[in-house]
Amino acid sequence: MTDIQYLAPRTLDEAVKAFAAAAGAGRILAGGTDLLVQMRNGTVRPGVIVDIKKIAEVTSIEEIAGGGFRIGAAVSGAALREHPKLRKIWPGVVEAANLIGSTQIQGRATAGGNLCNGSPAGDSVPALVAAGAVVIIQGPKGRREVAVEKVPAGPGRLNLTAGEIVVGFTLPPRPKGSSDAYLRMIPRTEMDIAVVGCGVSLTLDNGTCTAARVGLGAVAPTVLLVEEAARALIGSKLDAAALEKAAVACSAACRPIDDKRGTIAYRTKVAGVLLKRTAAIAAERAGRK
Repeated sequence: MTDIQYLAPRTLDEAVKAFAAAAGAGRILAGGTDLLVQMRNGTVRPGVIVDIKKIAEVTSIEEIAGGGFRIGAAVSGAALREHPKLRKIWPGVVEAANLIGSTQIQGRATAGGNLCNGSPAGDSVPALVAAGAVVIIQGPKGRREVAVEKVPAGPGRLNLTAGEIVVGFTLPPRPKGSSDAYLRMIPRTEMDIAVVGCGVSLTLDNGTCTAARVGLGAVAPTVLLVEEAARALIGSKLDAAALEKAAVACSAACRPIDDKRGTIAYRTKVAGVLLKRTAAIAAERAGRK
């Protein structure tokens, strides 16, 4: 077995420099809940591990001007759950992150790692897509921002250039009457991989939906932003006809595979069912705000 170099930089500049110098042989360690498993089963053999847990920006949650939030890529699911204001304003984002593994895993697992693992079934990603989250990325050529749905390129692949690191996520300010929710379908009752995951964020004004975003996971090579489903909800009272139209749009957007967890037909059907249930929860929450 080859030696592995472990680095724990204190600044992002140091982390980017070390990661870029690894020339493709490096791996970022945020929570490690995917990386360590991959190393143990031999699917990943990094020459360099860059641990970003000692960098303040990637391990903090900050409120920003106007009421938004900046969440570091290495913030754990447990830390998200323990932040009362974030949990109140973005309950769907928090509940999605806290479906990743067991309680013990949630003390380490991060939304940044969940995104960068590149799995179409990552639970936090559809919720972040629905939230309109923007990903902060830093690399040798500087810093850039990109919509979260643009980061995955396919199973295990990302639209990042050499040496780039995901620094964190920005969640936008929420108008009055806004909330979100996330649901998934799994074969077991706990700690399983989503057959379908659905995130919905919406805004209500006197019962009418004035804004909406829908994210779907585990039904295509990447997590999907389903704009047609959002359009079906906007302008409606979230009545049965509008929800059915949005559900049909979700099913139509699916490009799933058959595997041991579910068939193409099953995933396609469940996507529409979850849209209706998730939208109802998001609407109920929004009505209280």
